[in-house]
This record gives sequence, C-alpha cells and structure tokens, in this order.
Amino acid sequence: MVLMLSYPHLTSILQALRPPLTEAVVTSTLAPRLVETWLNDYARTAGNYDIVETRADGFSYLFDISAERLIAAWGLSKGKDASPRAIIATRMKGHPLTNMVGGKRYHRGHAVPHTMGGRTDINLVPQLGVINSGRFQELERLSVATPGSLYFTYWRYPDARTQRPSGVEQGCLIAGSAPYIAELRN
Repeated sequence: MVLMLSYPHLTSILQALRPPLTEAVVTSTLAPRLVETWLNDYARTAGNYDIVETRADGFSYLFDISAERLIAAWGLSKGKDASPRAIIATRMKGHPLTNMVGGKRYHRGHAVPHTMGGRTDINLVPQLGVINSGRFQELERLSVATPGSLYFTYWRYPDARTQRPSGVEQGCLIAGSAPYIAELRN
C-alpha cells in the first residue's frame, strides 16, 4: 500500500492566513506546492508522460495526455452550485465510463463534486461506489459549506497504463485551520 503524501508546508501556511482563501493566494502559494508534490509522486509510476494544466468552470486540472487520465483537480469553493438537479443528471447520462471493472462497481466519480460546480468530461474518473460516502462525502460537504476553502483531489495510479486510479487523496484547505486531508483506496 502506498502511503499518503506528506503535506507539511500546508499547516503553517494555512494557519497564518485569514479566511477566506483568495484566488491570488491559491495561485501564488498553495497550488504550486500542491502541484509539485503531486507531480513528484506521479513521476514514480507514470513512465513517459505529457502533463498539461487546464482550467474549466473555475477549477484547475492536471491531465496526462499520453496516458489519457486525470491526475488532480482543485479550486476554490463558491458554495453550493445553483444548477437544478435535473441539469446535473443530464450531464451524467451516457458518459462512457464502465460500471463494472474486475467485479466491482465503479461510478462516474467527480474529481470536483457536482454540488460545487464540477462538470463532466475532464472532471470524471472511475470511482468505486463505496468511496462516494463517509469521509469522502464529508470533505465534499465541508468544502461546499465553506466558500473560500480550497478543495482538491489527487488521483493515484499503480502504473503507467491503467485508467482506473488505485486511490485518491482528497483535501479541504481552510485559511486559519489545519488541512483536512483523507486518503481512500479505489
């Protein structure tokens, strides 16, 4: 089992800040450190990679073009997304992710929760249905309920080929608080 990444710099940075986090603080201080941590870890198992960072709907994504898979997603919470549930449901309908892999049920998991404005396309990953409950759901809800918090997911892969992450590190970073980070197996 791979151990959760170390984020020692986050506690001191967050505790020195006053809420809410701003886009400027995320862009200049938090995101560069998170991205560096994730890319150093990703390089251990990825083989040849071609990583791009892109933005969509106010969120940032790291995507490996050569492996065609999402590595990480992050963005500031603006609170609950106002899209009607019917609109959210139509965004998911017919998406090509397989539901059964190795006898386990995988969902079209959101890297950024739909309740926070996460869309489909680049934002979806094969996610075990059991993950989208408990601690994972608690951190999603905390981020939605805390506008100005930074929400992230970092998807870990066991090798250079697979499309299905073996785990996810999920975090909610709130200025003035210690980081809330969970590691879950997928």
